[in-house]
Amino acid sequence: MWSLETLGRVCLSQYPHMREFLHSEIRNIHRIDNIPEDPDLAIETGKVLYETQLDPLVETFGHVAIRSGYRAPGLNRFGNENGLNGARNDHNWGRHIWDQRDGDGRRGACTSLFVPWFSDQYALTPDSRDLAFWLKDHLHFYDVWFFPKLCAFNLGWRDDPAGRVFAY
Repeated sequence: MWSLETLGRVCLSQYPHMREFLHSEIRNIHRIDNIPEDPDLAIETGKVLYETQLDPLVETFGHVAIRSGYRAPGLNRFGNENGLNGARNDHNWGRHIWDQRDGDGRRGACTSLFVPWFSDQYALTPDSRDLAFWLKDHLHFYDVWFFPKLCAFNLGWRDDPAGRVFAY
């Protein structure tokens, strides 16, 4: 049986612990649990996300600020139903809901983040294409969704990297 303390201390790679991905403003304000139903699958997919996607970002650009990582199904549903960001649960399996496989049975994980070093550059010239090209050239991701504020983006990994890039 996992305890929340034990889960939070699991290292996903050489840089972060699982607790960084469990943080949620919605959870804190509305007091909704953000605990994986299948901690082993959440850790497994979180490790792959970090080792294959985020470690290269950290090694190249320095600190990466996590805005949102894992979301428990109840927390994600609440956010979606109350207009607090986030897609419906069936669209977030194998994305922010790391401990559920998507409709095709694929493992996956997604995190919302920004790279402070790049955000400083973006403030001078608001264009995310340079970062998008870097990601496309160096990572095998499923998809990336760029947001204009802070040049934040969702970076998703799945068992079958599609390499799609989108911007709002």
